[in-house]
Amino acid sequence: MSPVELVNFFGTYTPRLDDKGRLFLPAKFRPRLDGGVVLTRGQENCVYGWTPESFNTFTDELRRAPITDKRSRNFARMLFSGASQEVPDKQGRIAVPAVLREWASLDKDCVVIGAMDRIEIWDAARWNEFQENESAAFADMSDEVMPGDF
Repeated sequence: MSPVELVNFFGTYTPRLDDKGRLFLPAKFRPRLDGGVVLTRGQENCVYGWTPESFNTFTDELRRAPITDKRSRNFARMLFSGASQEVPDKQGRIAVPAVLREWASLDKDCVVIGAMDRIEIWDAARWNEFQENESAAFADMSDEVMPGDF
């Protein structure tokens, strides 16, 4: 890994979907995604975008879940039934399949955020609402999410 290559995706960007359902990837994300991006349904009705390697790592963990567990089966169904691997075009655009645009209510104004090993694509209004609803709890989350001396 070169010293300038990012280990995590981070930042907030505001691209727009075009009439064909394509989205410009943020320029800072393109080098890591030029080999392709796996788009899936995400929690809170956003779209997750993974490098193929990160998606494989994630799904390797999912494969360890017992097939007898209904929640695991349902999670896998939702994740994979809407998944699509896309390769950016020369302008850095990816097609967002209709099933995922519908899932996330994507129309024109979008927000793309970095979320560690994946990106998330949100409808701009839904992202703003999410931030408003979660901002008060954000300060209190660290003790639950990351116990310790941080």
